[in-house]
This record gives sequence, C-alpha cells and structure tokens, in this order.
Amino acid sequence: MKLSTIIILCSLILGVSSQGWGTFLKQAGQGAKDMWRAYSDMKEANYKNSDKYFHARGNYDAAQRGPGGAWAARVISDGRELSQRVTDRFKYGNSGHGVEDSRADQEANRHGRSGGDPNIYRPRGLPSKY
Repeated sequence: MKLSTIIILCSLILGVSSQGWGTFLKQAGQGAKDMWRAYSDMKEANYKNSDKYFHARGNYDAAQRGPGGAWAARVISDGRELSQRVTDRFKYGNSGHGVEDSRADQEANRHGRSGGDPNIYRPRGLPSKY
C-alpha cells in the first residue's frame, strides 16, 4: 500500500474517532462541495491573481463544516498540488518551475483551513459576487 494511502486512512480514522461516522462523512461531503464551488467560481471569474483567494476560500468554507470538512479540504488540496507538481515535472522537467506557486497555494490552503480570513488573498477589483 502506498504511503499516501496509509496517511489518508490514518487521518480519516483519527478524524472520525471524536465523532460518529455519519457526521464525519456528511461534513466531508459538504466540504468537498465547498471546494468544488470555489474551484468553479475561480474558473468562472477567470480573474488575474485570484487563485490564492479561491484556494483560501474553499478551504475556509470546507473547514467550517467541522473535522470532516477540514479533512476533505486537506485531501483535495494536497492531491491537487501533488498532481500539479507531477504535471509540471512532465512539462518543464526538473527546472523547479511552479514550485514557488505551489508553496504559495499550499500556504493559502492552510490559512483558510485554520480559520484565517480568505479575503487577505482577495485581489483588488474581483467582483463582489465572489
């Protein structure tokens, strides 16, 4: 079994130990929807320099659901950044292209998940709809 699978399973079990499975899974599902909504809004807005805001907002909204939402946000965010690094490696080789952007995305993810205000990443002029 891959190490990442073991880590995900352990974090899932630890997250559920403090509450019932039904509650945790409901929160995780709602958190996944929050992440999808932030992603969809980011694509729709197509606004320069707004990706960190949407990262922080999706993680913030998901984490507000409870431990299950925070778990879903962490798994989705980490999985997305990992897949982006792999894709960049194929595109750019070992040039390190995109590493700083990935770090900044992960910082925005952690900021949102920890309850930090996503608006610190909000670019000037982004429509208030978002």
